[in-house]
Amino acid sequence: MLNEQNDRKIENIFSKKVRAGKRRTYFFDVVATKNMDYFLVITESKKRLDGNGYERHKIYLYKEDFNKFMKGLNETVDYIKTELMPDFNFESFDYDDDFVQDTEAGSSTVKVENVIESIPVEAPVEVKEVAPKPAEGSAPSAHEEVDKW
Repeated sequence: MLNEQNDRKIENIFSKKVRAGKRRTYFFDVVATKNMDYFLVITESKKRLDGNGYERHKIYLYKEDFNKFMKGLNETVDYIKTELMPDFNFESFDYDDDFVQDTEAGSSTVKVENVIESIPVEAPVEVKEVAPKPAEGSAPSAHEEVDKW
């Protein structure tokens, strides 16, 4: 990232992208200063309705304000969840980008990565005896099954 004020390069240390609907994305970027101090840049990026680019808003959050910011944010969100909307199921939105809906195309896509699932088998497994294979080159008898693939 290039700093507009003095054209020096600022190093991004960490970045987290959070999609919020079809038009809005939040970016949480940890940035290092030249003195190796760190701060957080929160960017809201919204696709413009006319389709011509994006509108961006940034918040710069410095280490001395982290605790106050998180306390204020948590208190505010908790107030909304417990006092204003106690019956709303906020967990229904915890899909963490595994479910992406494209309303323009009218389709929904589920993205699944690295899923391992064990399925219990409740029915007993029947084991049948298998007749020995005939010697190579001999024709199969009428009651033997032949591989056809």
